[in-house]
Amino acid sequence: MLKVPQQQYIRFLREIEGANISQIAETMDIDWRTAKKYADRDDWNLPVKHKEYKMPVLGPYKEIIDTILLEDSLMPRKQRHTGARIYRILRDNHGYQGCIRTVTAYISKRRSEMQLEKAIAYQRLDHPEGEAQADFTTIQVSRDGCLQEYKLLILSFPFSNAAFVYPVPSENQECFLEGLKTLFKKIGGVPERIWFDNLSAAVVSIRPEGERQLTDAFMRFCSHYRFEAIFCNPNKGNEKGHVENKCGYSKRNWCVPIPLFESQEKLAEQLDIQAKSDMNRPHYGKGTLISELWEQEQCKLRKLPKTDFEVYKLESTRVNTYGEIKIDKQKVPLFQVKPDSTVLLRYWWDRVDVLDEFHRILTTFPRPYMGKKTEIPWQEAFGNYIRKPRSVSHAHLVKMLPEKLQQYIKTEDLHLRKERLHAVFHWLGNYTVMEIEQVLRYLGEEPSVELVTARLRLAKPLTDPYRESLKESYTPMEVREMTMDLSRYNLLAKGGETT
Repeated sequence: MLKVPQQQYIRFLREIEGANISQIAETMDIDWRTAKKYADRDDWNLPVKHKEYKMPVLGPYKEIIDTILLEDSLMPRKQRHTGARIYRILRDNHGYQGCIRTVTAYISKRRSEMQLEKAIAYQRLDHPEGEAQADFTTIQVSRDGCLQEYKLLILSFPFSNAAFVYPVPSENQECFLEGLKTLFKKIGGVPERIWFDNLSAAVVSIRPEGERQLTDAFMRFCSHYRFEAIFCNPNKGNEKGHVENKCGYSKRNWCVPIPLFESQEKLAEQLDIQAKSDMNRPHYGKGTLISELWEQEQCKLRKLPKTDFEVYKLESTRVNTYGEIKIDKQKVPLFQVKPDSTVLLRYWWDRVDVLDEFHRILTTFPRPYMGKKTEIPWQEAFGNYIRKPRSVSHAHLVKMLPEKLQQYIKTEDLHLRKERLHAVFHWLGNYTVMEIEQVLRYLGEEPSVELVTARLRLAKPLTDPYRESLKESYTPMEVREMTMDLSRYNLLAKGGETT
């Protein structure tokens, strides 16, 4: 290969001097073919040579290593082959003569390549108008001074970035379909297609070829509202990533601080106001207001059917010998029918109707989950208020307390407030919030800490461990079982004499 100045001189002779190939070869004293190569060369870019890792010793064993690594990807991480273990397998079972470093270097390189082969490149999707995604998320609400777990059913529209929510107490089929029906009414139509998880309220099972076996009620619901249900692949929530993001967004922005639960209707109205207010902001990618895009998308919704879909489930059950029936795995007494008879149960999302053989309603019970609550750790909360008594005026948890107890600890006198906070902290060790509230209501305006303490002890006496009889063995049995006669002491009180 000629040096660069020689190559440039050949180009000079050819382009500037007009010499032919033979003259260049004679002048430069080089072969005619070499002269032609550089004289007529058009591409002067340096060729990039890919470095090849030659492993002549390991070459025949690469396929064995690849097979082991592929099988390892199906095993638990702690039960996969290490590089040293693969080396010993090659050495002992396949006659490998090389060193361990060659094997481990190839394994490290091959594992990185296999991860790249498995990696999925996500693409930004162009969402059509009138297509929605649905999912549940869990929130906490404050109800009667306690926390109650509630579910939010979220229906989001990727095209406009609009989202609508409806609170329900559970993720069962009745709550799921009732929530969808209510959301359809709110948006004034039905989306053409809705993406779902493989939730049990809609999907019974997934067959090997990927076909879904749907519940009868969900199939009738889809037919009634004329929308197409599309289900994500198992464990692929990213396929409906828009509603997944909306789940977190709605909890952070619409449910903080914890909503106060007064009724199902008021909670739904409160969340609906938040969702509509959120539409008065620009779309994250299009710059247009979400409300304007939603008005455009609403035209693509299907019309609502003339008749609402009645969401309920029918089951028959037998009254046991104690006159009880089982509703949602909980036993409740039923006195309207005799034991060992059969009744029909009609499950709505919030109640259960008990029907006789002629489908007449005998009685109605609320669904057991409607009253399920979790206690707030009030004593820990009051421990924080004792350290910062001024925070009581704006603490959100204080708003969850009953009205009388709120007034009692919100007194303007800071010294008195500290005293009452300390008192409530100690009361909560033995009494519930509602028991303290009842005593405060009974005593009227601004009772003292001592008076409240005394009244609480009267209403619910404390167990005094020192009043219990001591278990000891040194007192004679006849003395311990002796009955004391106190009549002589009564005579002394009257001024009499004892004999």
